[in-house]
Amino acid sequence: MNKLGFGFLRLPQSGEAIDYSLLNTMVDTFLSHGGTYFDTAYTYGDGQSEIAIRESLVKRHARESFCLADKLPSWKVNAYEDCRQYFEEQLERCGVTFFDVYLLHWLNHDNYQICEKYNEFAFLRELKAAGKAKKIGFSYHDNAALLDTILTDHPEVDIVQLQINYLDWDSAAIEAGNCYRVAEKHGKSVVVMEPVKGGTLAKLPPEAEAIFREIHPDQSMASWALRFVQSLPQVEVVLSGMNTMQQLLDNLQDVSPLNAEEQAAVQRASAIITAQTAIPCTGCRYCESYCPKHIAIPDYFAMYNEVCRYPNDDWKIQPVYNAFVQQHGKASDCVGCKSCERHCPQHISIADHLTQVAKVFER
Repeated sequence: MNKLGFGFLRLPQSGEAIDYSLLNTMVDTFLSHGGTYFDTAYTYGDGQSEIAIRESLVKRHARESFCLADKLPSWKVNAYEDCRQYFEEQLERCGVTFFDVYLLHWLNHDNYQICEKYNEFAFLRELKAAGKAKKIGFSYHDNAALLDTILTDHPEVDIVQLQINYLDWDSAAIEAGNCYRVAEKHGKSVVVMEPVKGGTLAKLPPEAEAIFREIHPDQSMASWALRFVQSLPQVEVVLSGMNTMQQLLDNLQDVSPLNAEEQAAVQRASAIITAQTAIPCTGCRYCESYCPKHIAIPDYFAMYNEVCRYPNDDWKIQPVYNAFVQQHGKASDCVGCKSCERHCPQHISIADHLTQVAKVFER
């Protein structure tokens, strides 16, 4: 069993540019191992992700050999006509005439209001009727109650893309487990995003890693995270944003559902990781674009988490922070506008945490 999908959010880089030589090899390898599902979005990489899909996948492989999913930037829409303008631009960027899957991107309470105001679900239905999108749905970042409302109001959707991983399964903020059960209740196919939580579950605290090593000494930490979500019956695709061949090959291995012993190990490891993670940031960088002070929020949070986990290593991390502030705003530059928080899929109190970061690194 392997439900892996290739997410084009985090791509291999050569300096500031996409490393197309490596990306092409990774795409070819993914396809040769039976993978077919590729996922992108209008805003990924400021549009470079969709162009990379065209150059690495569409131009080099037969259209019938892969399944392509894209997403309408739902929050950017100001009129029904905008939906078609974005859609046509996406077709051109990707070099295709239709999408196998087309989703409304990033539904939450505020964005759902925009979708309803401008009839974005009607646009999806129109695309499906015209054969421009074979399956329709939305990606989601909010609570289970709202998800239930949306799926009740719009039973026409085929797919729901959810953030699910073992660390967020019982999270009161993410409600991954509850959201999964809502999708299951409505009979919707689930596409999983952030199964490794932005890489958090690929490198674990030693105590958590030891739990997994005791059972399977040779398996990677990321493989445990992927097996957790692939074990869920309603899940059809598990997306991973891979940027190395090692990650790709590891993720392509055949996997089996977790047994009772392994499920218990996941729960024990999750408790350890949660206790040692000060800020649950996945590094998606959605927040950065909206910061008027250009603060490197995810980078500073990663440094802060590292210091909290290993206090004696602060002398190693301080120079990294000092170097970052030469090119970015300092944590203390935060003006408290909270624009970043309104765009955080993890619902993090970013402004409050930046105050803590400043206390540690700007003493």
